[in-house]
Amino acid sequence: MLPSDVGEGPDPRLVRDVQRSGSHASAESEAVPGVEARYRPPGDLPVELSSLVGREREISAVKNLLHDHRLLTLVGPGGQGKTRLALAAASGLSEDFEDGVWWVGLASLSDPDLVPQVVAQALQVREQPGIPLTEVLVRSLLEERLLLVLDNCEHLAGACARFARTMLSSCPGVRILATSREVLGADGEMNWRVPPLPVPNESGLSSVEEMGGHAAVALFVERARARLPGFTLTGENALAVAEVCRKLDGLPLAIELAAARVPMLSLGEISERLEKPLKFLGGASRRGEARHRTLRATLDWSHEMLSQEERSLFRRLSLFAGGFDLEAAESVGAGDGIEPEMVLDPLSGLVDKSLVVAEDGGEVLRYRMLEPVRQYALEHLEESGEATTARDRHASLFMALAERSHPEMRGPGQVGWILRLGRENDNLRGAMSWALSSGDSVTAARLGSALWPFWWYRGQHREGRNLMEAALEGELEPPLRIRATVAAAIMTYGQADNDGVMRYMDTLQGLSRQAGGDAYADGYAHAGLGLVAMNLGDFDEARAQLQEALPLLVESGEVWTASQAHTWIGTVALLEGDNERAMTRFEEGMALAREIGDRTGMYNALYALASMSLAGGDYPAAKGRFEEAMALSEEMGDRANAAYCLEGLAAVAASQEHPERAARLFGAAEKLLESIGVPVWTSYKPDRAFYEQTIENVRSGLGPDAFEDARQMGRAMTPEHAIAYALEEERARPSPPAGLSEREAEVLALAAEGLTNAQIAQRLYISPRTVNRHMGSVYKKLGLGSRAAAARFASEHGLV
Repeated sequence: MLPSDVGEGPDPRLVRDVQRSGSHASAESEAVPGVEARYRPPGDLPVELSSLVGREREISAVKNLLHDHRLLTLVGPGGQGKTRLALAAASGLSEDFEDGVWWVGLASLSDPDLVPQVVAQALQVREQPGIPLTEVLVRSLLEERLLLVLDNCEHLAGACARFARTMLSSCPGVRILATSREVLGADGEMNWRVPPLPVPNESGLSSVEEMGGHAAVALFVERARARLPGFTLTGENALAVAEVCRKLDGLPLAIELAAARVPMLSLGEISERLEKPLKFLGGASRRGEARHRTLRATLDWSHEMLSQEERSLFRRLSLFAGGFDLEAAESVGAGDGIEPEMVLDPLSGLVDKSLVVAEDGGEVLRYRMLEPVRQYALEHLEESGEATTARDRHASLFMALAERSHPEMRGPGQVGWILRLGRENDNLRGAMSWALSSGDSVTAARLGSALWPFWWYRGQHREGRNLMEAALEGELEPPLRIRATVAAAIMTYGQADNDGVMRYMDTLQGLSRQAGGDAYADGYAHAGLGLVAMNLGDFDEARAQLQEALPLLVESGEVWTASQAHTWIGTVALLEGDNERAMTRFEEGMALAREIGDRTGMYNALYALASMSLAGGDYPAAKGRFEEAMALSEEMGDRANAAYCLEGLAAVAASQEHPERAARLFGAAEKLLESIGVPVWTSYKPDRAFYEQTIENVRSGLGPDAFEDARQMGRAMTPEHAIAYALEEERARPSPPAGLSEREAEVLALAAEGLTNAQIAQRLYISPRTVNRHMGSVYKKLGLGSRAAAARFASEHGLV
């Protein structure tokens, strides 16, 4: 638990939250001289490893529709290629949205209330205590121009419609592209049904070239060639390929599954095997669209061709949401004659048959099922009678992973573990959901007690609190109940619910008394009471409670929290005006955090120490500490703390008479805080007046126009660009000739290169009107009347 950054109380710049997730970061831009970078729009679109075939017309149509409609839903049955089409269209629009194209996969999400949570995580916008997450997103995206892609909305249609309505009515620069098996029903929604791929007619009169021009045939040929490199479309096989594509109604997923059988069967055999299941399903069920029944027929056909081992593994692997590795597949997929070491062979068979996709996951290969395939496999799992056993194995696997991660997340390996848990977040949610729905409160409590540091780092306070409160409703042994209560209390603190925290602290103290004294419970109870007292301005009570907590935390092995407690106690001393005692505590917290390798404790203490150095005029020390704290914050993905360090470095630059650099860094910090939903601190913060006065001094020194230009350059930087710029040493540059300002010289140089005013404005992230003003000033100062003459001057004076 860390001090809240809303409401009255201590300065959170001196006591950083353990997690404020990063802003939606883009790649580099060219906005600031001296930092070599190439601009590309930000975003996080998945990378497809195979090509999209035969959808050029549809891609163009989707892009055109998105120009005219702010909410476009691609509608169609499972396997129609909605996701692939959305990805291709969105990729082609990345240059049109200066704040990026952002992908949000919803297939594995079951709780409609978590739609804003998942969107916020994709955009890396952190929760704000006491503020509804949708409102935080609105504030963050209010001035953004971006495209949000919501994939697989059908099971959350109502929640997605409400979310879209709120975002589009409040954020004029946001557009949404959704994929769904049904319309969302939102106001202003444009629905576009994704058609099947065109197939040849039955006349058989087309030439081989004309046959290959049909998208369905081209897709079959490309995917078959991936399985059998020598496969080509010929006069002998073209009719058979066309027949298969017609039987599959041009459904992309079905075609890909059929093409995967080319190495094992002839085209005639493939066509023949498609006949019976298609006819059976067409007569057995009249519900739903024919193409949807065709997909089921194709999946049934693929399933019938699996060996018994492959079938068993296929249905068990359906429990993995968001993917899995081989070790996980061996753990959950084993059983009924399949030993863990035997899983690889049937898994390889499923990959070969396109029922499981293998992807490069970095250190290890990861696997996943396409969502329609996973849903199909889940049905077979439920019908098999082994669903409960398999779900228990899945939950046990991820409970063990969570418990293994708990100490690792608070030591030197924390970055890698947070990334790993991030990859498995959907599986962890699934395990928790199963534990709660099956009445297994013990597993749920163990999962949450282990995962709370991850939830904190990721800003999942609301979700974590709800889960832990549900787990606490069950029967738990006292030691586990204590740990689950601590997890619930920490999530409650993250929501700035001081009253809720106080209730949990009373519960912890009661549980400790029942146990005859428990250092873990008492340590966290005193820490929580101390933090609440600090938030309420009762510094005597805060100091007493935190000092009592410290030895108890050490005794119970909670060294991670103990290092934070030193910083909290130092903050109380600082708020009371005792700088010497504050410095001592910050250094003690820093030393303890370094000892255990905890980056969070280190950058919390480093920021506090840097702020004190800045206030004391020791600028080299302040700069070094801000830089180190910023680097550690970046490693942990804590973009908010990185932004605060940028602001600190801006103040250092101002103090060392680099006003333009200071203005850029202030602008970068301001934009970064806005983008992740963290407000610039209000006036009650102890050091706010110092920063506001520094900004005014810089504005006065540069002049309003030059200050605003530099500030806007900083606001245009990506987080990576801003951090690189902040870490770059300020180099003395020769003064521009003829009394030109640095910005006027920069504009003149670009004009001399042949750029138009609009292009210069885009390059420098300023308005064309501002470019016009600068060029007018250049002409006046140089006594010139044409762009060509100004360009010659730039060349003669080494500006280009």
